Amino acid sequence: MPRPLWTGVISFGLVTIPVKIVSATEDHDVHFHRVHLTDMGRVRTRKVCEIGDQVVSQDEIGKGYEVSKDETVAVTDEELEQMPLPTAKAIEIVAFVDADTIDPVRISDSYYLAVDGQVAAKPYTLLRKALERSSKVAVAKFAWHGRERLGLLRIREGAIVLHSMKWPDEVRDPQELAPRAVEVGEEEIEQALQLADRMTIEDLSGFRDEYRQALEDIIAAKADGMPLPSPDEGEEKKAGEVVDLMAALNASVKAAKESRGEDRDGKDATVHEMRPAKKTGGRTAPAKKKAASSKTTTDTTASASSRAKKSTGKKTAAKKRTAS
Repeated sequence: MPRPLWTGVISFGLVTIPVKIVSATEDHDVHFHRVHLTDMGRVRTRKVCEIGDQVVSQDEIGKGYEVSKDETVAVTDEELEQMPLPTAKAIEIVAFVDADTIDPVRISDSYYLAVDGQVAAKPYTLLRKALERSSKVAVAKFAWHGRERLGLLRIREGAIVLHSMKWPDEVRDPQELAPRAVEVGEEEIEQALQLADRMTIEDLSGFRDEYRQALEDIIAAKADGMPLPSPDEGEEKKAGEVVDLMAALNASVKAAKESRGEDRDGKDATVHEMRPAKKTGGRTAPAKKKAASSKTTTDTTASASSRAKKSTGKKTAAKKRTAS
């Protein structure tokens, strides 16, 4: 069991459930030290008081709020803990809502809530079953790291999970980021939907952090005095290169089908014609329609037949002159 980050109770009406908060995730990032490149000595941050220009220890450092330019007041951890908040040591459930009404952008860190003692087992199970049968999530308020926060309680594999949430006024309005209005054809939308369907999976456990793996390989090679791993060879897309959207979608659908072994009969994904692009240097001309291709084939066959008749006529005339 990981070390508890917080202890308190879940307040559910008149029911209280003693719980401990433990982190629901682990940090697998590769962390670096700051070093002096000349001798690899650690470079550390010195905490210096700007008035006396002296290094201070951690137990001499506290919180202060600047009331004005010339006045700062100190606020101690004990004063923060004794604030008259009902959520100071409680996760107070204030409402229940349908899960699909919660905007995912508001969800932040995740924590598991573990029972704190055997006395908490029954009320913990009661809340868990109530959430499971109602198919709802609980909205709660709690104090965390010096401020009151909004939280979300839901069930994950029999455990109650607490998600910290952003307050409504902490979420920026995305309207200013939306792109200008553009026209998207129905064929393009259908191809995008087909691609999404081909890429749909049910299990995300197969994904891994390739950047961390590559970074660990570099560190291992440098530690052993070996050459650094070479990057994978492949064509890199030039920045800002304009592509044919429909062609890219068609190619993506075909690649997704082949990766799943669904294109063994050799049939390509359906290709919808777009307006022919202007011919530029280094680009191949767009493919012609099948009707045009059929006409070309017919014309070529007719020309070949005509040439064959003329050749036969010439040979017959030559034989008659020889006989005469």
